[in-house]
Amino acid sequence: MSPQPADGRQGGLFTESDDGAPLATRMRPKVLEDFIGQEHLLGPDRPLAQLAQRKRIHSMIFWGPPGVGKTTLAKLLADAADVHWISLSAVLAGIRDVRAAIDEARAVNRKTVLFIDEVHRFNKAQQDAFLPHVEAGTVTFIGATTENPSFEVNAALLSRSRVYVLKPLGEEHLVALLARARGAAYPDLMIDDAAVRALVAVADGDARRALNTLEMAAQLVTETIAETDVEAASGQTYRRFDKGGDAFYDQISALQKSVRGSSPDGALYWLARLLDGGCDPLYVARRLMRMASEDVGNADPRALSVAIDAAEAYHRLGSPEGELALAQAVVYLASVPKSNAVLEAFGGAMQFVKEHPSWPVPNRFRNAPTSLMAAMGHGDGYRYAHAEEDSYAAGERYFPDEMHDEVFYRPKPAGLEAKIAERLDRLRGLDREARHDAGLSDESTQPENRTDSREDAEE
Repeated sequence: MSPQPADGRQGGLFTESDDGAPLATRMRPKVLEDFIGQEHLLGPDRPLAQLAQRKRIHSMIFWGPPGVGKTTLAKLLADAADVHWISLSAVLAGIRDVRAAIDEARAVNRKTVLFIDEVHRFNKAQQDAFLPHVEAGTVTFIGATTENPSFEVNAALLSRSRVYVLKPLGEEHLVALLARARGAAYPDLMIDDAAVRALVAVADGDARRALNTLEMAAQLVTETIAETDVEAASGQTYRRFDKGGDAFYDQISALQKSVRGSSPDGALYWLARLLDGGCDPLYVARRLMRMASEDVGNADPRALSVAIDAAEAYHRLGSPEGELALAQAVVYLASVPKSNAVLEAFGGAMQFVKEHPSWPVPNRFRNAPTSLMAAMGHGDGYRYAHAEEDSYAAGERYFPDEMHDEVFYRPKPAGLEAKIAERLDRLRGLDREARHDAGLSDESTQPENRTDSREDAEE
């Protein structure tokens, strides 16, 4: 990279008050035209560009990962609208600070933007403290958050704000930003192409991380920043990841959907992303156990054992050795046949129980450990399945006498479950024969023909 400035506006980026500030702070653009990225919001005829051109502003929430310019963009839009600016950090501020900000807005007697960084850190009471003043027009609210505002921002406040989603910076954005920063802050230094690629990789879409790493690397050299200097400056870095936040759950979701979709390569990628981001491997192990039951089920019952064994292996080995066992389990779960029949069956049974009375257990299924209970008929008429042909009591019913038979478990034609389906069909055939021989109606074994079936009720 040439030592000459790469942008004609760079000479005006710094002011005397910037001296000693971190490079990321010094590189914040002073005008909207210098803002890099977010073309879907700031390109020609895009919403925020039009807002700035008309010198207007409204309540809004910027939702996006760290280092994409949420705070900077809010300030530039406020400057374009020529309004009073008050900034609070939800990490440090409380209700007293919010009230002081409202008092300041009233005192200036001028349209005011109240910017709250990390607004998701405010609890309901803190958000309620400034909501009436947003409704009254005392302040225009702009919030910045890395978390989904649908979950973290009060519904009333959310309904009065427009949500704009900011995207991670792409490679072209980061390259342009680094060229501008090098030309403005380090005009006598050169950066070789490999170092630029390393800075982009370290940044992972985060402008602040890119500039911080550049600043540290620049302190290590006198002439040229090389790739090794970037590696030394970056240390151990993690990709975009926030345990408990949206990025965390999105990546867990992507892992499970890859397993469910039988993509071992996709599943390995998301596993690597989670581990690289600092996710607790034991949390991943627990989720794999759930996937084994939810998405593989009886199509391959060994899947649950594989997941449990992987968790045990990681518990014994720790990182990084134990992570290979998790990878093995992920590949296995993603590769074997899939069935969610157990998930659907359990959910259907739970829903049925919630919607119907608690019918008593038939006497024939009750234990009789005492003479009194035996005298009450507990256990009378019970058929011991192992004593009958095929170890099956053909024609027996195992539901309460007051209800019809229900079919919750419907095996899928996949893996072992296909054989389970064949066996259950054969046993139901034996039930029909036994009930026919006994002169009993067989309607209870055919839920699809019943007028009170769950399917008919749903229709």
